[in-house]
Amino acid sequence: MISKSIKKQKTQFVCTSCGFMSIRWLGKCPECNSWNSLQEEFVISKDAAKKSEAVASSAPLLQDIKTESTYRIETGIEEFDRVLGGGIIPGSIILLAGDPGIGKSTLVLQAAAALKSTVLYVSGEESSEQIKMRFDRLNLSSSTLHFLPETELNIITSTIDTIRPTLVIVDSIQTIYSDELQNTPGSITQLRECTASLMELAKKQNVCIIIIGHITKEGMIAGPKILEHIVDTVIMFEGESSHYYRILRAQKNRFGSVNEIGVFEMSEHGLKQVVNPSELFLRERKTNIPGSAITSSMEGARPLLIEVQALVTPSHFGNPQRVANGIDYRRLSILLAVIEKRNNQRLSAANVFLNITGGLKIDEPAIDLPVCCSVVSSFLDKLIDPKLIITGEVGLGGEIRSISNIEKRIAESEKLGFEKIIVPASNLKSYKHNGSIKVIGVDHLYQAIEHALI
Repeated sequence: MISKSIKKQKTQFVCTSCGFMSIRWLGKCPECNSWNSLQEEFVISKDAAKKSEAVASSAPLLQDIKTESTYRIETGIEEFDRVLGGGIIPGSIILLAGDPGIGKSTLVLQAAAALKSTVLYVSGEESSEQIKMRFDRLNLSSSTLHFLPETELNIITSTIDTIRPTLVIVDSIQTIYSDELQNTPGSITQLRECTASLMELAKKQNVCIIIIGHITKEGMIAGPKILEHIVDTVIMFEGESSHYYRILRAQKNRFGSVNEIGVFEMSEHGLKQVVNPSELFLRERKTNIPGSAITSSMEGARPLLIEVQALVTPSHFGNPQRVANGIDYRRLSILLAVIEKRNNQRLSAANVFLNITGGLKIDEPAIDLPVCCSVVSSFLDKLIDPKLIITGEVGLGGEIRSISNIEKRIAESEKLGFEKIIVPASNLKSYKHNGSIKVIGVDHLYQAIEHALI
């Protein structure tokens, strides 16, 4: 009797947050301390009989290697090229991620249509008819754009070898799978191996590849963290689905700065570039309402003038409400405590609602002073000078601390016709102003409020 041994497929458990691997399931990842994040994956088997002898590779001197770093492919969308550092570097791979319905596919489709060279659009989520309907709705036209509705990696790479495009768009990486792996599409192993294969193809054939990625409910890019390490550039497309404005922001860029943003406005005909975001964000501003303050905020290397709105009302039902939209809730709580302690406004018995208009989210400390001024303005029911810009960081002692890029903030304020700007006095020590706008330096919160209210 001949017995046949059945070879069992080995499995391992991989953390979806950090990529930690374990031979058994754990409730809590010992690497990143996240709960219930380990998923079972098949181990990639390698036949030991097919080992090849290692061949030494040439290692030229770094100073003898010739580069073409100045050559970039412009997509035709200036805001997109700005975030990329001037265009796409040949042989690079870009990860574009964002919320569902934010406009990722629309953006890359418009970029593909604007590009004059050969483009291959690989879609694993939509059919050719659906893509064509969107293409026509956006009034786009292109004679060099090829479409491939495919999810199998080997077919995609073979098509790239045949067409030899300048740019490849993969929408999305979570739908792509390799036949050589037994894991399901979207699993950690499939994401890692498919992205690594595309990266290798991009380097060998000097082709640009843009892969679209999903994000989790926590706002993180879905898949292992190594996915962000593999690619050359990581770009986040941010914005609220209920607002028209979208911000393109680079989180990682090997060939450019991460201090640049691109601003777009969503319309029925696709994404429109916003050349002057400050003017757009202030377009619907009302100057006769208490609690409205204008500040100059730095988004990357670009100054933006935005409106901070506050509404303070008496609380008649127990604990007062604190609602912040666009800034950190904990930061608002600290600023309210500073106002009450250092400026003698009793806010502990009042509801405070704060909003950054346009759906923007501001993290920089220069937002502190306009927040304080808008809250006090609403509390006292007094207007803030409509021709005034307010910017500065507020310390726990009520002192006003210096901020960065003061020259750019003042120049943007003057360009849009504002007459006065309140800044930290410490910033004026190294700043020489030659413009027409009046620059007011303040050291303490009460000084800023005195200058702001009319």
